Amino acid sequence: MEQAGLGSRTHFRLPATQAQLADVLGLTAVHLNRTVQALRRDGALFTEGSEVKVSDLDSLSEIAQFDPQYLLLESGAK
Repeated sequence: MEQAGLGSRTHFRLPATQAQLADVLGLTAVHLNRTVQALRRDGALFTEGSEVKVSDLDSLSEIAQFDPQYLLLESGAK
């Protein structure tokens, strides 16, 4: 989102339903909903409608085992 100019690492619009996201990710809507609820409860993520705000990027990155090199986020490439 950030590199495409559609938001930042911590705030973006995601106009998709949980059912649509679950379908794209190959998950059940129930599993996706429970996962999103857990991220909200842990304070890593906040959602309101289609707005997504990442409250704690470091925590979310750790939970997801995200490697910033994967998307060349630390290299300064755009």
